Amino acid sequence: MSKYTEMAYDDPEEMIFGEAKEPVTYGHGPQITAGGGQVFGVTKIAPRPGAEARPEKLKTEFRKITKTILQRAVTLGFPTQEIENEWVHQMGENPVEYAQGPAIQNQAAIAEEFAEEHGIATATTHTIPDLRVSEKGLRHGQDRESFYPEKVIGSFEIAAENGADVLKIESSGGMELADYGIQRGDIKAFLFGIGYLGSIDMEWLWSQIVDIAEKNNVVPGGDTNCPAANTAMFIAGGYLDQDIARTFSAITRAICAGRTIVAWEQGATGPDKDCGYEGPIVKAIAGKPTVQEGKDCSVAHADLMGNLAAQVCDGWSNESAEFHEEFSGWSSGTWAEAVGYEVSLMNTAKELGEDKTLRDIYMASDRYRSPESFIIAYDNAYKIGEAMVEEGDSYYRRSKAAALKAAELIEEANEKGELQLSSHEKDTLDSIVTDLRALPEEEDKFVEECLNEYGDLPKFDPKNYGL
Repeated sequence: MSKYTEMAYDDPEEMIFGEAKEPVTYGHGPQITAGGGQVFGVTKIAPRPGAEARPEKLKTEFRKITKTILQRAVTLGFPTQEIENEWVHQMGENPVEYAQGPAIQNQAAIAEEFAEEHGIATATTHTIPDLRVSEKGLRHGQDRESFYPEKVIGSFEIAAENGADVLKIESSGGMELADYGIQRGDIKAFLFGIGYLGSIDMEWLWSQIVDIAEKNNVVPGGDTNCPAANTAMFIAGGYLDQDIARTFSAITRAICAGRTIVAWEQGATGPDKDCGYEGPIVKAIAGKPTVQEGKDCSVAHADLMGNLAAQVCDGWSNESAEFHEEFSGWSSGTWAEAVGYEVSLMNTAKELGEDKTLRDIYMASDRYRSPESFIIAYDNAYKIGEAMVEEGDSYYRRSKAAALKAAELIEEANEKGELQLSSHEKDTLDSIVTDLRALPEEEDKFVEECLNEYGDLPKFDPKNYGL
């Protein structure tokens, strides 16, 4: 598969929520068209602890979750409702018993029923858990104890064959190096783990997911670097936290864009995974639809870009919330309502011709709140995308280029007094730039250096990446 060497958009001003260069249609009833002119809502609700004890109990839980989401959407007059399921561990371990009937078929039937009875566009997305463990092996035939690589691919097959509309995953290739890099502030280790090894793993994984999706006429959506860049972002935290500099976290976000876009290079169509905050960068390059999350993630984590994340989204989502009762009913309904009204605001802005005004308000609200939000403001995301496509034929060089461009943008904004950095954040940024500029130009030489430097890490096995 070819790599992206050109931008989908001629100018960042073209980017807007609800519109993508390559829209994708799926689902029941009137159907959802991601990127086709309207933003759609995505609601994620997790079963209560203990619901996974038996398949029948899980089936009852998913039935309640699905119906209460769709009932609230119909009650409030929302025209679209996508339901995403991030599988719990048991579903990935035994997808035939715990996922096929209890979740996939069960939810697809309810989604179709609501679409027929109420005329609402519905769809179900299934996010398969990446159970693979680097010490046991990431590829087929390597894990002879748990067979996780085979179970992950098998889960996609079961989801595609039994009613899923969209397939996604939060894949974890390269995490053993990313964890090491985050813990030690070692940007080279993170670049090797996510920018290079993670991209190789994405190539292996997504070529198979796309084949499964095409065989079953379902949508291969996309991925996210939630396990690595989001980990850095969450540890970096907010203004009270000091464990990791937010400048380090911002650079990891830029690096991971080079990895996340591999899914689309392998034939996935979008929309990608909501917790991929790198979405604006990869959308600028590929023009495919992106689902984003921000302020409606407060149930799971604090966020320094709660409004900005909506600026160019095509689908808007909450973060996974536990299913339980609230004063207004089930939590599934409350989150469907919160997400639905935000979507309604965006679509009304479109009807009034004020969508770019709202986009810029979202963006301006958080632009200077943190280095992480600053680099994914749509104009800066576009500049990082441009740096990436200039080095598009190399996983290593394009991730390094993204990192250096992000650092340059942060430095400029800080020098102008627009983006405030603490001395710790500024020193960390200076150190990152020094380290990145000292790296070799040639990919082969970089890989050789990294294998010598990190080859003895306990969880790292080059065979997982064909090295």
